[in-house]
Amino acid sequence: MRLFENAKYPFMEWRTRAYLFTAVLVAVSLGAMVFNFATTGSWLNYGVDFTGGTIVQVSFKQPTTVDEIRAAAAEGGHDDWEIARFEGSDEFVIRMPSFGQEVGSDAATRVAEGISSKYQADDFTVVRTEAVGPKVGSELQQRALLAILVSLGATLVYLGFRFEWRFGLAAVIATTHDVLITLGFLALMRTEISLTTVAALLTVLGYSLNDTIVVFDRIRENLAKPRRAGSGYIQLLDRSINETLSRTVLTGGSTLATLLALYFFGGAVIQDFALVLILGIVIGTFSSIFVASPALYEIEKRWPRKDGKGTARSSAATKVRNTSSALV
Repeated sequence: MRLFENAKYPFMEWRTRAYLFTAVLVAVSLGAMVFNFATTGSWLNYGVDFTGGTIVQVSFKQPTTVDEIRAAAAEGGHDDWEIARFEGSDEFVIRMPSFGQEVGSDAATRVAEGISSKYQADDFTVVRTEAVGPKVGSELQQRALLAILVSLGATLVYLGFRFEWRFGLAAVIATTHDVLITLGFLALMRTEISLTTVAALLTVLGYSLNDTIVVFDRIRENLAKPRRAGSGYIQLLDRSINETLSRTVLTGGSTLATLLALYFFGGAVIQDFALVLILGIVIGTFSSIFVASPALYEIEKRWPRKDGKGTARSSAATKVRNTSSALV
């Protein structure tokens, strides 16, 4: 499939609109996280993996609802329990903020006692239990953040070594954009943040970086080629994006199709993981076209290449200086 074989879209001419759209997304993302912090004291909806506590998945033998279980827990003095339907008509997940040293029979006993006003112990079966201490949860938060920061730092070093620091800085800007907006949408939808979510975020980071490198590699190749008369740096960036557009769309589209199948047919266990990846793929594809290359242009305009570093680079910097005032 040779889609967009002769594409000549003026992506760089649309960069101002892309800046505005990106600014709106960033504002919504930050607004959602600030609202969550103001109302709940937490930027994101951290799960038991990060806050500590106990999860008990139960299967009821008779049909019931979340509201009925929540009402029974409230009567038992457990207003702080979070209850959600898991999968199937009679399976539910109960999240307790307290950490139980004895997982298993102890957690099942606490559930039975907590909802005893409406349900008997033989009305349900405990399917699984998980418990995480608050200290471990706090350490996992720090390590998850450290993993993301180290990944961004490694990106800057790698691209600075493979290309030059301008490409590395532009890639870090685009990748940070992807992670921030993905987290913002998760905050907006109140999606629970777990270790699986962090794994998905790191996967998104790698995918977005790979897509950006493909475009940047073509830009580097085109910088080394003789320039057409009257062709400036913006035209070079447009040509590079258009030449890799088929690969960008096909890769993103095929990956997205698989993730949509996982989200709708993979069950509740995999849904959050698939949702993060879906958001990341869409946002990452957008950023590789409308964020990474415009960021590279702005960096080039601010810190142009100096003469004596190669004919192609010197020529590109000169054209940026000569055309920036007319094309901004």
